[in-house]
Amino acid sequence: MRLRSLEVRLAVLLAVAALTGALLYIGVTHWPLPQILAWLHEGLKRSMRAPDRTDAVIICAIILLPLSWWFAHIVMQPVKRLLRALEGAVASYRDGDFSISIAVHRSDELGDLIRVHNELGQTLREQRQNLAQRELLLDTVVQNTPVALVLTDANGRVAYANIAARHLFNEGRSLSGLHFATLIADAPEALRKATEGSEDALFSVEMDGSEETFHLSQRAFRLQGRPHRLQLFRRMTRELSRQEVAAWKRVIRVVSHELNNSLAPISSLAHSGAELARRGTIERLPGVFATIGERAKHLHGFIDGYARFAKLPTPRVAAVEWKPFLDGLALHCSFQLHGHAPTQPGWFDPVQIEQVLINLVKNAHESGSAPEGVTLALTQVGHELRIEVADRGPGMSEAVLAQALLPFYSTKRSGTGLGLALAREISEAHGGRIALANREDGGLRVTLVLPQSAS
Repeated sequence: MRLRSLEVRLAVLLAVAALTGALLYIGVTHWPLPQILAWLHEGLKRSMRAPDRTDAVIICAIILLPLSWWFAHIVMQPVKRLLRALEGAVASYRDGDFSISIAVHRSDELGDLIRVHNELGQTLREQRQNLAQRELLLDTVVQNTPVALVLTDANGRVAYANIAARHLFNEGRSLSGLHFATLIADAPEALRKATEGSEDALFSVEMDGSEETFHLSQRAFRLQGRPHRLQLFRRMTRELSRQEVAAWKRVIRVVSHELNNSLAPISSLAHSGAELARRGTIERLPGVFATIGERAKHLHGFIDGYARFAKLPTPRVAAVEWKPFLDGLALHCSFQLHGHAPTQPGWFDPVQIEQVLINLVKNAHESGSAPEGVTLALTQVGHELRIEVADRGPGMSEAVLAQALLPFYSTKRSGTGLGLALAREISEAHGGRIALANREDGGLRVTLVLPQSAS
């Protein structure tokens, strides 16, 4: 126990008060007040009675009440000062001012409270300073990013906009407080339609005599309890051009590689055939011509595959009965139907979806899976049809999964890299999507999701 704690001080004051009361009671009832009254009686020759116990209690109360108030004042005065200081500090914290410190030095419990309060204030000041620095850094980054950023409130008025947004929408002038819909009222229709929706969009507009492509990202959230909308306008023309050039380079490399693989043996065989004909050894010519025809056929199939990918027609969506569709699919590839087909007809282009499923089932067999491990599952979920082709092969690595749907990407030596890309193109043309994932118990699952008619 500390010798200067509030508890010790209060105990000492109470002991002093008790001792004072006892001494006062003795002074009134025994000495010296009775002796003083006797002396006055003899000196003044007046009749004065000695105080009895009741009088003693009254006299003690009259003296002890002010003394008790003085003791209470001594005990509570530092507590009251501290409470007033804490009240002012809390009011400053509420107003966002964390610079208040209490300059009182005590070694008791109140001193501990003051020290903890000052440490709290120092921590809050440091956090406020760090937060201000991070906000400054974030604002600097946001203001100087080439992506145009516009934050609007529930009324559609601009609450925040960076430099790119000011140059894009208001010739470099501030956008704060302006109604964003009014601001873009004279903008190209493609931009206005994109901002009217709630989904991300890709649109092109005429700017400075050329076409500029933008990607719009939109998010709704609550800021300080109020709804806000964040819109990001990113110029994509340069990026799309770069991706287009990269795609063409990849096409050229793949086509060049395949052409060389076919034309080099054809040229060699043609030279060998000519030499055999010159020598009169004609019995080997049919084999030479057959090999040339085989390589030419392979080259024709390769070119035809690219042509079909580039000229994919618009899907002719129609109601498809499952039994004849699955029977026809079974003629081209073997699979195990997992579960039952939906009772309702499917809604898609049967020719294109059949081609997708043939490619997927073929890939499943080529993965090394056992034939009985290649399964096809059909599930109707709301207004979506889920088609899953699964196998029991080794699956794919994370790197391959990330690129498997890209055109011209293939892990096979003789692959064109168009099978999964064509499946993706067809699914997206139907308004659907395709996804690849490794199965937990081994193998790969390819999921094709197609929207269905609401009727």
